[in-house]
Amino acid sequence: MLSVAGGFIGLGNVWRFPYLCYKNGGGAFLIPYVIFLLGGGIPLFFMEVAVGQFTSQGGITCWTKICPLLTGVGYASVVIVSLMSVNYIIILAWGLFYLAHSFTSELPWATCNNTWNTADCLEDSLRSAANFTNVSATHLRHISPVIQFWERKVLGLTNGIEEVGELKWDLTLCMIAMWIVVFFCLWKGVKTTGKIVYFTATFPFLMLFILLIRGITLPGAAVGIKYYLYPDLTRLSDPEVWIDAGTQIFYSYAICISVLTSLGSYNKYHYNCYRSCLILSCMNSSTSFISGFAIFSILGFMAEEQGVDISQVAESGPGLAFIAYPKAVTMMPLPSLWAVLFFIMLLLLGLDSQFVDVEGQVTSLVDLNPGMLRKGYRRQMFLGLLCVISLLLGLTMVTKGGMYVFQLFDYFGASGICMLWVAFFECVAVAWLFGVDRFYDVLEDMLGFRPGPWMKWCWLVISPSLCLACFIFALVKFTPLTYNKDYLYPPWAQGVGWCLALASMICVPGYAMIRLLMAEGSLKKRISLLSSAAALA
Repeated sequence: MLSVAGGFIGLGNVWRFPYLCYKNGGGAFLIPYVIFLLGGGIPLFFMEVAVGQFTSQGGITCWTKICPLLTGVGYASVVIVSLMSVNYIIILAWGLFYLAHSFTSELPWATCNNTWNTADCLEDSLRSAANFTNVSATHLRHISPVIQFWERKVLGLTNGIEEVGELKWDLTLCMIAMWIVVFFCLWKGVKTTGKIVYFTATFPFLMLFILLIRGITLPGAAVGIKYYLYPDLTRLSDPEVWIDAGTQIFYSYAICISVLTSLGSYNKYHYNCYRSCLILSCMNSSTSFISGFAIFSILGFMAEEQGVDISQVAESGPGLAFIAYPKAVTMMPLPSLWAVLFFIMLLLLGLDSQFVDVEGQVTSLVDLNPGMLRKGYRRQMFLGLLCVISLLLGLTMVTKGGMYVFQLFDYFGASGICMLWVAFFECVAVAWLFGVDRFYDVLEDMLGFRPGPWMKWCWLVISPSLCLACFIFALVKFTPLTYNKDYLYPPWAQGVGWCLALASMICVPGYAMIRLLMAEGSLKKRISLLSSAAALA
């Protein structure tokens, strides 16, 4: 259970959840989040783990035992997790970069006397009401050194994806180092990973609690917390708020990326995964909620300090956590020490998730041909090959325009719209084609009891309805991708993004068509045969 906790309680909670809250009006985001959590997140989380435990197969082959016609959902899940692992390691590279720059007596993002700072940079000590009137007019549009360190030093940000630019070798080395760590930690498979997460899954919670205490004691924190907790109900009419809430549930719960089915396959047949799933769900969402308090208390402080509305205090994109959290440690005693501890925490959270994502990817693919890939060191060689391929793809994200590529992958390739598509067909496979009553019989055999009716009705009606509605809204209300609200991605980049999205979604109907063409008999007979697990006989 600790491996799963470490794997899905990670950066999605302390990095993605706060910036989506900030983007969507704070408390307004929490209402659809809770609805999707109860109607989709927890039921689908339990369903995937139970499918893996029942079949003892990875994320692809498990579906051949449930509904051969929809085995494509397994292939789609592996495509999503493959793109996600390429994306995810970049966040770890950023974290390692910050960690390397934390071993100094004065944190480089706390001052404006660095080579990357511009004339607009204004240190926090000059922003007090007492001193602000003495600041020259050139600083009226002042920029925090934290923001300049992020945009100018870490990213070296260009003007757009058209200007990808050269490799940033410091970030490239950080990314390579992270892939080396992932490879050797997964060398012996899930048993080694399970031992490692005893530390990596517990230390981050202590650090998060410390940051929370520091955040809520800052002046202006109440403003941020109010923005976080009090919803602007008018925002609920915006479909994007609902779409982001649904996709965040899937992202943070690792649903539809083959991870849960793969990890569930390692459980003993009679293991009580129902109880574990409920406990882990509480831990997951509680971590997100607490992280929101930490982030928004810091944003409230920054808003008061800069004299602006909290909605304008920082970018609402992926870089939010790399601005708000580093800002927090500069205001603590011994800031360099706390910076080191914080970025170690960030790396441990991210590595946990990366371990589980890559392990799920490898397990799913190895189970396609276990006779060949489990002999000798072939599994390790296959793992190494996947790491190298992912590293090469990730090189595009450690260039000076890499942030634009990163966000393109995040918005399309590893996006919620793809997960919603897969989740809908997972519900169809289990509840409608395999049969929800039949699956409940399986659960009773495994667990020794039948779960309550809520799960049954979620799988039959609520979860697929939420997924389908959210998917349709996402298509109808689709808006072209932007960076930081002011840069619009060109049409060719949007086209590349849709190709990334279709790479996973096409697997479901594509595989079904191939199986139907290969089967014998009338079309009705083929569909009937392939829709039943009896097709395995």
